[in-house]
Amino acid sequence: MKVHESQTSRFTIVGNHLAQHRTLSLTAIGLATHIQSLPEGSPVDIRTLAGKFVEGRDRIAAALRELETYGYIERRRERAEGGRIVSRTISYNHPEATRVRCAGEVRRPAAPTRAAGVPLPAPSASAPAPVEPVPPVPPVEPVPPVPLREPIPPASPVPPRPATAAPPRVTPPLPRPITPDLERQRVAAELLADLRRDEPRLLLAERDVRRLAPGVAAWLERGAAPDAVRRTLAANLPPDLRRPAALLAYRLTELLPPPLPARPAAATAPRPDPLQNCDTCDHAYRAPEPGDCPGCASSGAPLAA
Repeated sequence: MKVHESQTSRFTIVGNHLAQHRTLSLTAIGLATHIQSLPEGSPVDIRTLAGKFVEGRDRIAAALRELETYGYIERRRERAEGGRIVSRTISYNHPEATRVRCAGEVRRPAAPTRAAGVPLPAPSASAPAPVEPVPPVPPVEPVPPVPLREPIPPASPVPPRPATAAPPRVTPPLPRPITPDLERQRVAAELLADLRRDEPRLLLAERDVRRLAPGVAAWLERGAAPDAVRRTLAANLPPDLRRPAALLAYRLTELLPPPLPARPAAATAPRPDPLQNCDTCDHAYRAPEPGDCPGCASSGAPLAA
């Protein structure tokens, strides 16, 4: 669907030979349209064009080469005043028509002329007037085409990547306790069935309780307290919870705590020596064997009678 509005000012006529060119790139087509819309004498060098558009100098230079190859522009180097060499760009809005018109003007023969003062012969009724032969037109050399470079081949389309089927998602199994314990299994089942008291959305079917109970028992076996398991399973529930059993199975599997490390054996403090009575002063002191206390042994006091 196209919506056409009548334009009476500020418009440029662009032929389909340019707008629908099968070899020029879109950058070159847009650049040719921009150049044709500019007034006479506007600068169209690479630096000026790169300052106007987001394309860099390399892309603009490549587009100008494409337009020059297919005859939409012609760049000439001329000597300006002062001996400075400048580049002059000529834009052709229809290069093929220009070449045909120039070739026709060159091949058109000139009208024959007669020398001044020579009268034309009077026409005779009996014989037709002689026809003056037209001098042959010398052969005209063909006008060389404007393109000076080999046309740029179109970029080969990138083949689409083959669609690969996504690998099936493998659901990891629920954790299970290493040592079976009926009491731990009972506590795990009661914990799961009791979750709906605090969060009604965690209402589980009986078969889901039996399926998830070994996972809770594995948590309890690793030293997790029942209240801690309850808070972890019921915290930060999504607002659109539709499958509570699947959510609990995911959390029991992905958030499984590691086993508690073994506690190091407590170092036993050495037992003190037993109490002994000094044989000299009869004071109590600690020593492995009976005898004199350290004070009496150092003073060398005699034994009491």
